[in-house]
Amino acid sequence: MTFTSLELLLFAGLALAIGAVLALVLGRRGAAEAPAVDPAQLAGLAGRLEQMAQTQEAAKAELARQLQEQERALGETVAKRLAELSGKMGESLEKSAKQTTDTVTGLRERLVRIDAAQASLAELSAHVVGLRDILQNKQSRGAFGEVMLEDLVRQVLPPAAYAFQAPVGDGKRADCLLKLPNPPGPIVVDSKFPLEAWRAMLAAGDEAQRKQAQRGFVVAIQKHIADIRDKYIVPGETAEAALMFLPSEAVYAELHANHEALVQESYRARVFIVSPTTLWATLNTVRAVFKDVQMREQAHLIQREVGKLLVDIARLDDRVDNLQKHFQQADKDIREIRISADKVTKRAGDIREVELNEGKPELPAIVAENRLI
Repeated sequence: MTFTSLELLLFAGLALAIGAVLALVLGRRGAAEAPAVDPAQLAGLAGRLEQMAQTQEAAKAELARQLQEQERALGETVAKRLAELSGKMGESLEKSAKQTTDTVTGLRERLVRIDAAQASLAELSAHVVGLRDILQNKQSRGAFGEVMLEDLVRQVLPPAAYAFQAPVGDGKRADCLLKLPNPPGPIVVDSKFPLEAWRAMLAAGDEAQRKQAQRGFVVAIQKHIADIRDKYIVPGETAEAALMFLPSEAVYAELHANHEALVQESYRARVFIVSPTTLWATLNTVRAVFKDVQMREQAHLIQREVGKLLVDIARLDDRVDNLQKHFQQADKDIREIRISADKVTKRAGDIREVELNEGKPELPAIVAENRLI
């Protein structure tokens, strides 16, 4: 076990106090036995008591000093710990505040999106209600199908290839007339929407009701097929076939999935049933036919232009030949000029080598004798 200096001082002071008490007790006991007291012993005892008192005072002072140092060190440690704890708490609070702010911001953004979605849903609900009101009325439902038909036709075909509410036969008007050339001739597209029969099939509760609703659906489609065949297939005026436009993919799928006999009946009547998707494909085929017709109509113009192009090519060939002849003549002239230049150069060299002496002809005579040309 290890003792600090303060503990050692306290033990020393305690030992001195115990020794002094024992000495006093023994002195008193000896005084009772012997009547005479030694002054030297009393003086020594007094000195020891005084020394013990001084030691105790010093120990008390040391103890107070160490206590103050420990209190100061403890205060610094506590202050440091408090500062660290305060810093950590501040960081934690700041982090929590940031997280709370981010959460609140995210909640606000989501609330804004939810509000926008609710507004969109409200607008969509209004449109759905409006569409339901339109489809509940036969006249409005017919107008809805006609509008969809017109939109599809306008997107695919050029304006000269179709006409809406076109007169056909004896005072009848077709929803759309595709102006195809003969053959096959103009084709009528009529919009039909048997919504009541379709809804009755969807609302059927048992098998008997469903069969009854299916019979009503078949009767409605058969009536539409007969009306289109009798009204819009006019010999000598229209093509030998017509199109019945169903502005609903669901009705079209039900017809081809569960009523194959009805589809075959429409084929025999030359009334072909189309949906928005199949009508789109049909109109693209019609557009290709129109392009082919236009190409055939413009064939004589193309041939005439090709003839002019051939004349221009022949004229260009003649002019290239003439230019080639000019180049050949120019090449010949350049070669002759080169020959003359070589001769001139040679003559000039010969003239430079001539020595001018009295016994030799003069330079003009030499030049005259050896003509350059």
